[in-house]
Amino acid sequence: METKLKRIADVARANPKEKFTSLIHLINKEMLFECHKEMKTRKSSGVDSVTKEEYNMNLDERLTDLVSRMKRQAYKPQPAKRVYIPKAGTDKKRPLGIPAYEDKLVQSALAKVLNAIYEQDFIECSYGFRPGRGAHDAVKELRSIVDDGRIHYVVDTDIKGFFDNVNHEWLMEFLCHRVADVNLQRLIKRFLKAGIMESGIKYDTHSGTPQGGVCSPILANMYLHYALDLWFEKVVKVYCKGMAKMVRYADDSVFCFQYKEDATSFYKALTKRLAKFDLELAEEKTRFILLNKRRSDNDDEGTFDFLGFTYYLDKDNRMKVKTSKAKYSASLKKCKEWMKSNRTLPTATFMKTLVSKLRGHINYFAVTFNHKFVSRFVYEVRKLLFKWLNRRSQKSSFNWDKYVLFLKKYPLPKVRTKVNLFQ
Repeated sequence: METKLKRIADVARANPKEKFTSLIHLINKEMLFECHKEMKTRKSSGVDSVTKEEYNMNLDERLTDLVSRMKRQAYKPQPAKRVYIPKAGTDKKRPLGIPAYEDKLVQSALAKVLNAIYEQDFIECSYGFRPGRGAHDAVKELRSIVDDGRIHYVVDTDIKGFFDNVNHEWLMEFLCHRVADVNLQRLIKRFLKAGIMESGIKYDTHSGTPQGGVCSPILANMYLHYALDLWFEKVVKVYCKGMAKMVRYADDSVFCFQYKEDATSFYKALTKRLAKFDLELAEEKTRFILLNKRRSDNDDEGTFDFLGFTYYLDKDNRMKVKTSKAKYSASLKKCKEWMKSNRTLPTATFMKTLVSKLRGHINYFAVTFNHKFVSRFVYEVRKLLFKWLNRRSQKSSFNWDKYVLFLKKYPLPKVRTKVNLFQ
C-alpha cells in the first residue's frame, strides 16, 4: 500500500496538472486494516458508541462488509457526534465532531490518498497538519523571517469559525483540480453532508468540515491552499514593493511586510479575498502590528502571538519568543483544576500523571529564549501541588520541609531547552 501511495505522490510531483481518475480502489481491506492498527485506543466514540477494542472483535468480517458496502455505493457515513471542549485562555468552548469508528477508518484511508497527492502541491508557508511538519517548525520559520531585519509590519490574523464555514461547493471545485475520480468525489460529499448529532438531534451540515474529523485537516489545507496560500504567493507578493512573507498553521496565519504601504493594502484586500470564499476575519483576533524594540518585560507594544508564543524584539533588535500570557494562564488554570479534581487518586498515580502533563508543557514551550517562563510555570505548579496535597484531608498533610522530602521521592521534571529555534 505504501508503494502505491508513493507512486501516486511521484506522479503528482512530476505532473502538477495531472488529474487522477482512479483512486477509490486504494481504499480497500488492506488499507483499512492498516488504518485500524494505527488508530489510537481509548479515544472517544462517535454516535455508534463503538471503540477500537469492540471493532477489533470479528475485525475481518467487519472490514469485508465495509468494503462490500463501499463497492455497492451502500456505505453512508453516520453523523458526527458534537462535543465541546474548553478553549484555552477563554471561558468559551470549542465544538468538535467525533465520527463513528467505521467512519474514522474510511476517513483515515481517504486522508492518506489525498495527502499523497496534495503534499506535492502545498507550498512552504503551510505547516499545520502536514507530514513531517509541526508547530515548532512554524515557530522557527516565523522567528527567522522577522529576525531578518527587513520586516517591520506584521498582520496577525485568525479566520472566524473556519471549520464551520468551509463552503462545500468551493471545496469540491478545488478538489476537482486534482481528483477526477467521481466515486472518491461522491465519498467526500457524503462525509461533508453526513450531519452532526447533538443531544440526540441530527442537524444537517450545509457548510463546514467538523473539527475533529480525521480527514478535516487535509480538506482544510486544500481549501486554504487555493483560497489563501496561492493568492498570497502569486498575487500579493508580486505587487509588494518590499519583502513579504506568510506563515500559516491551519486557519491561524501571520503575514510579514517590509513596508507599511504593502501591509495596509494587503489587509484591505484580505477581507475581500476571504469573503469570496464565504470566510471572514475574527476582528478581535486580527491585529496590525508595528514591530519595535522591547523596552521592558511588561511592555506588550509591538508584540504578537502565534501558536501559544509571544514574539517580541529585545533591546538589541533580536526577535525572541516566550509563552503567551493567555496560554500561560490557561495552562496553569487547567493544571490547577486537574489537581483539584484528582487529588484523591493514589499518590503514585497522581504524581505520574502530573509529571506527564508537565513534561508535555515543557516539551512544547521549552524553546530557545523561553527557559525563564517555563521554569516559572513549573514553580507555580510546585506551589499549587503543595496546596492541593494538603487538602486531601481536614488536617494538613505536610509542612514545607516534609513537602521537599516528598518531591525527592516524586520529583517534578527539570526544565531544559527542548527545541533549538536556530536549527
